[in-house]
Amino acid sequence: MTHADVIQVISEALKGQTGISALFLSGSYGCGLEDAYSDIDFLLVSEEGASDRVADLWRAAVEQTGEIVLWWDRKPVPVLINAITADWTRTDVVILKPDQLANHAQATLKPVFDPQKLYESLRPAAPSGAVDGARLLHQIQDFIRILGLLDLAVGREEYLNGVLGTLFLRNALVDLMIAETNAPNRGGILHLNRLITPEQKAILMAMPAAIPEREAMINAQLAYAAVYLPRARVWAAKHNVAWPERFEEVTWEKLSSSLGVTRPY
Repeated sequence: MTHADVIQVISEALKGQTGISALFLSGSYGCGLEDAYSDIDFLLVSEEGASDRVADLWRAAVEQTGEIVLWWDRKPVPVLINAITADWTRTDVVILKPDQLANHAQATLKPVFDPQKLYESLRPAAPSGAVDGARLLHQIQDFIRILGLLDLAVGREEYLNGVLGTLFLRNALVDLMIAETNAPNRGGILHLNRLITPEQKAILMAMPAAIPEREAMINAQLAYAAVYLPRARVWAAKHNVAWPERFEEVTWEKLSSSLGVTRPY
């Protein structure tokens, strides 16, 4: 069954059901950026919200598209149901009450059926997200904290845990780069190619691999620090977030005394 068929079958199963106000496509399909690998994200508007009855109606609709082999029912914040059918079609639905729809924008949704014309009441596009200063400071501090644990990983010869630390630093750098681009229609992490610039991608491609060996672990984490920390300083200054100078200073002092490394930037 094609994705177009899935959308049509689910639409026909839900259209006219009592209490179902509207069905929209969201995610990649909602903003016209879907490809052959996209999942199908829906937003379902129901007068009663994510009740057992509405969840049962949704499951019955999805079952018409194929055998359900994974069903995660009503995960919180927002209320979400994930499903995968036997042909590995992935469908997600967020279930909202009508008054919760106002947090969305027309640019991120595509009506499947909308008899009450709820779509017309939405703002055309969502405003650019403001940077949360407290969250940014926490991210920077967490990067420095994980970097500081390099001393522990080396001392205990915990090179497998060191790999996890390196991957944490990599993820922090990726998150920072995505924030720098302020890319619209972000979607999930599997859309990274459209969220970062060619320059950013080249930097990530050149970063050392996470290898569970002493020197490789040290060199990789220092390489990530050399890229992340200067960029994070610029980003923090741009958003009036005070840099944790003393924390970074003592962290480099600790790594210098225990491992003989020097600050790489």
